[in-house]
Amino acid sequence: MHIHFIDPYRPLISPIHELDVRVKFVLTLAFIITCSLTPFAAWPAYVLLFAIVLSVEILSGLGITYVMPRAALALPFALAAFPVVFGTEGRVIFSLPLGGSSISATLEGLERFISIVLKSWISVQAAIVLAASSPFPELLRAMRAVGLPKLLVAMFGLMWRYLFVLVDEALRLIRARASRSGHSAQPGMKAGGTVLWRARVAGDMAGSLLLRAFERSERIYVAMLSRGYDGETRSLPRPSITVPAWITLIAGLVLCVFVLLLGLSFHP
Repeated sequence: MHIHFIDPYRPLISPIHELDVRVKFVLTLAFIITCSLTPFAAWPAYVLLFAIVLSVEILSGLGITYVMPRAALALPFALAAFPVVFGTEGRVIFSLPLGGSSISATLEGLERFISIVLKSWISVQAAIVLAASSPFPELLRAMRAVGLPKLLVAMFGLMWRYLFVLVDEALRLIRARASRSGHSAQPGMKAGGTVLWRARVAGDMAGSLLLRAFERSERIYVAMLSRGYDGETRSLPRPSITVPAWITLIAGLVLCVFVLLLGLSFHP
């Protein structure tokens, strides 16, 4: 069964796709760092950051309809920052009774929470554009080119490569369970047993998948060592970065610094 639909890369023709992957990686990393360092409640800076990533989405040919739904997946994780609404000192908006005491939501806490959600959402959009406009092997080579440790890059590469293998193993287990589950023609009769039985079967499948993953990883590592693997993936040297790419890189970094200074100027 083919599962390469998981790969986010979209081979389109656009200036973003044609840009050197090393430049895209550095600019995306600088953009995410800028989002992280932008002070809370610096709304003009957030508007500018959103405008930048929105322009890149349109310029890449991916479009808003491709990036936005995928970026929305990060919003539930940003809800983990919701307690800052009640844990930040400032002007009280409302209070909630909690046992014998009460907790108060503050305006500063609400601003901090909204800022965290916006920064996370914008940063994920930039990462999606990078992944969708760059083949993953090229991204790995770009990571090594900018000086990331080879062990870290190797971990990324192996994790991505064998994610498909693990998914394939999980699909095999699901097919095996389906082939052993009887279906009755009588109305109201469902395949399988009770909810407890299904939970036990699901737990056994998860344990079997974990054991298979360990066994397969050992075999793969021994095979790699026997072929001379030392943690470094060899590839042909990449061509030097062109002058237009250098100009794009410098302009992007200057823009990130400008947005950060703008955010600092609006920080109270």
